[in-house]
Amino acid sequence: MKLCVFDFDSTLMDGETIDFFAEALGIGEQVSEITERAMAGELDFFESLQERVGLLKGLDFEKVEEISHNLPYMPGAVETIAALKKRGMTVVCFSGGFRTATSYAKDILGYDADFSNALHVKDGKLTGLVGGDMMFNFSKGDMLVRLQNILGVSESETMVCGDGANDLSMFAHAGTRVAFCAREVLKKEANIIIDEKDLTLILEKI
Repeated sequence: MKLCVFDFDSTLMDGETIDFFAEALGIGEQVSEITERAMAGELDFFESLQERVGLLKGLDFEKVEEISHNLPYMPGAVETIAALKKRGMTVVCFSGGFRTATSYAKDILGYDADFSNALHVKDGKLTGLVGGDMMFNFSKGDMLVRLQNILGVSESETMVCGDGANDLSMFAHAGTRVAFCAREVLKKEANIIIDEKDLTLILEKI
């Protein structure tokens, strides 16, 4: 294998970044319920993302950065990425979450690049608007195919790892498909299933 793509929230990071933001506003339960339904495939990802980010309007960007820089990373994330890179693989992060978290984590966890979304900020506060690379249900699959073309990597040389319904599109273009502590909708499309919060278990399966 030459290319590995990880999801971020609930895969490389133990939790959902947007839920941590929501907790700072006292609306954690409301937002996490929408997040859970989106990850289970019950809601359109684009619509659910817009709705959840809209609820964050007014949150201080300083608080966003503070939370983004203190997220709990998944056990084994650093070790697993290092081991994959030692095998000569390019390791990338695709996230329906936010650049404040994924770009900060890049050098800590050791992956080569991150593709995610950007929260719109005005006068130091979130406006409730969002844009970026990973806005739609199809985004991860679309970006994966582009990366494969750029790098000259085939589906059989590609591994993907995620937990939710918005990872389905990249599962469609990878030979090795890891469902990590995942929802049933994703497990059905996986050929490796890991139900324990330890990313190093992947290394035993590939």
